[in-house]
Amino acid sequence: MDQQQQQSAIQGAKVLMVGAGGIGCELLKTLALSGFHDIHIIDMDTIEVSNLNRQFLFRRSHVGQSKAKVARDAVLRFRPHINIRSYHANVKNPEFDVDFFKQFDVVLNGLDNLDARRHVNRLCLAADVPLVESGTTGFLGQVTVHVKGKTECYECQTKPTPKTYPVCTITSTPTKFVHCIVWAKELLFAKLFGDKNQDNDLNVRANKAASASKETEDVFERAEDEDIEQYSRKIYDHVFGYNIEAALSNEETWKNRRRPRPIYSKDVLPESLTQKNGSTQNCSAASDDDSATVSAMPLLGLKNPQELWGLTQNSLVFIEALKLFFAKRKKEIGHLTFDKDDQLAVEFVTAAANIRAESFGIPLHSLFEAKGIAGNIVHAVATTNAIVAGLIVIEAIKVLKKDADKYRMTYCLEHPSRKMLLMPVEPFEPNPSCYVCSKTPLVLEINTQKSKLRDLVDKIVKAKLGMNLPLIMHGASLLYEVGDDLDDIMVANYNANLEKSLSELPSPVINGSILTVEDLQQELSCKINVKHREEFDEEKEPEGMVLSGWTQSPATNGESASTSNNESAVDVTESSSGPEIASKKRKLSETQPENHKRETENVESEDDDDLVEIENPMTVSKKKRVA
Repeated sequence: MDQQQQQSAIQGAKVLMVGAGGIGCELLKTLALSGFHDIHIIDMDTIEVSNLNRQFLFRRSHVGQSKAKVARDAVLRFRPHINIRSYHANVKNPEFDVDFFKQFDVVLNGLDNLDARRHVNRLCLAADVPLVESGTTGFLGQVTVHVKGKTECYECQTKPTPKTYPVCTITSTPTKFVHCIVWAKELLFAKLFGDKNQDNDLNVRANKAASASKETEDVFERAEDEDIEQYSRKIYDHVFGYNIEAALSNEETWKNRRRPRPIYSKDVLPESLTQKNGSTQNCSAASDDDSATVSAMPLLGLKNPQELWGLTQNSLVFIEALKLFFAKRKKEIGHLTFDKDDQLAVEFVTAAANIRAESFGIPLHSLFEAKGIAGNIVHAVATTNAIVAGLIVIEAIKVLKKDADKYRMTYCLEHPSRKMLLMPVEPFEPNPSCYVCSKTPLVLEINTQKSKLRDLVDKIVKAKLGMNLPLIMHGASLLYEVGDDLDDIMVANYNANLEKSLSELPSPVINGSILTVEDLQQELSCKINVKHREEFDEEKEPEGMVLSGWTQSPATNGESASTSNNESAVDVTESSSGPEIASKKRKLSETQPENHKRETENVESEDDDDLVEIENPMTVSKKKRVA
């Protein structure tokens, strides 16, 4: 009888899948083979060549096509009588509102980013539809069940955010290879090939060099008749030579630090590279139409991406890559951003990072390693995706049977723990201090006289609370709203409010004020109690405001994640050292084995498909663990 009830529940269920990537392909296949008859899939991505090694519903002929549509067509070939509807769209689009979600019996997530996960979580709460969340990182994986009022929601536990490093560390005092990667990717690559008008610290030049060269602001500009090799060497000497000399002129900085070594092209490279390596203009590494595969490595006889290049090889790659950008991809210059799938960009960033690392006495890395760091890559494992997809279906069936006592959070481990590779754990209760599912008021400490409404919207409402279409009210006064149905006068008024300090708004926000912040699309509303505060620690509180009730994960490895108030910061993703303790009712154990560390939400898998917040199952209270 139980088997008949289960089969009836499966066949009569209407299921929404969000994501058709590594997990999604395995999940759709498993759902179809398990007897599900009505499946809807949302995915905004198209298929790339790099997907084909583990997303087995796709073939090379599908490259460039919608993942959701191709996955649907592939499964219908062996299950032609079931209903599968695909949506090539962003799950945050307005048509996927609460009413859309209400039509489903369960929602299954296979998403790749924190923002979309939070959005789906809120819609599921508003629609009162159970959510099964999942993710993988290499050999690690997890599946969690979120049912309104019975288990914690996805946001009951704080999620680690990308680590940020002060720009002064990146530009002046790097100590890790990741600092060199960020410098090469976010500053140098962006300055050379991105928006030329952006400000950064790369134009600094030593005083001695300044008198014998062009104006500082012109150093990255290439004259029409300037020889490409001469220009490439000029850039090389500027960033690896003159800028290092400028940094060394500040003796105070190097009292307790290792002094870097200026590196000039004449000390590393022959006078002319053209005769040695051939003309870049005549190279046939790739056609202009295949710009993503243009490569400097074949020109230099370099074949193995896992080979460790020395200073000379890195310098040659740097010069040749820069020359190739101007010879083969000149039309793109000024609009480029770093892409880990752009071979030439990866070569350039690897070489630049290694030359800088050599200057600062930091160990060099291979192109393969550098690409992983630059793209925040954890290489995906197809087997893990398949295991996690199976676990999702198991939990979905429990949800459909309303078998709440058997819900489990299941962790997929890389190494056996207590002779288990799959660790099931009872779900946590809802966190009473969660502002999403428990409606607990937040407290915002802010200087109401100096901080503008724009600061509140950008830094708190959007960045921290994850609201896409926010509405902000103070009492009966509407201070800010976003929407397509606003007339020009309303838009102008709200834009004017953005530039006013909180205390200057039509309904002044001062100490003791209570703000109501809503997102009508997510049907989420929360209260923010405002507490005026005059001063903030520039080092520890760089945003000039502190939100309580929403706390980002602390910096790890002893590295400060803050920046000073007068400089920007650069995001870097690294693994966090452990989960936070959310409340006494959801107590986690005091200890944590070194080999089961929690990974961050923002670690990318091989190509943006399968991301996960891996919690350490060994930190869960023994009372919560299933034997």
